[in-house]
Amino acid sequence: MSLTREQEIEIEAAVFRRLRDHLRERGDVQNIDLMNLAGFCRNCLANWYRDAAEAEGTAMTKEDARQIVYGMPYDEWRAQNQREASGEQLAAFDRNRPGEH
Repeated sequence: MSLTREQEIEIEAAVFRRLRDHLRERGDVQNIDLMNLAGFCRNCLANWYRDAAEAEGTAMTKEDARQIVYGMPYDEWRAQNQREASGEQLAAFDRNRPGEH
């Protein structure tokens, strides 16, 4: 199968939107759990989004990128969904020490 570059971009964009929407629907999944299991979280995704925008010449704040990923202001999402990390979660994070994304 051979795709044009435009088709690849459209498909990649659709996949991103599906991942973003899935993460928006799963507020019960904590960012620390994502970091511990996959090495990235919603904040990493927002950082990558901002990096890509800036690479294309579009200035974007961290807050703007997070709102795109979270579907609401980050502080609002945190108030609705974020729980205090358990000792086990924090220990796993310290062991895994995912790098800066």
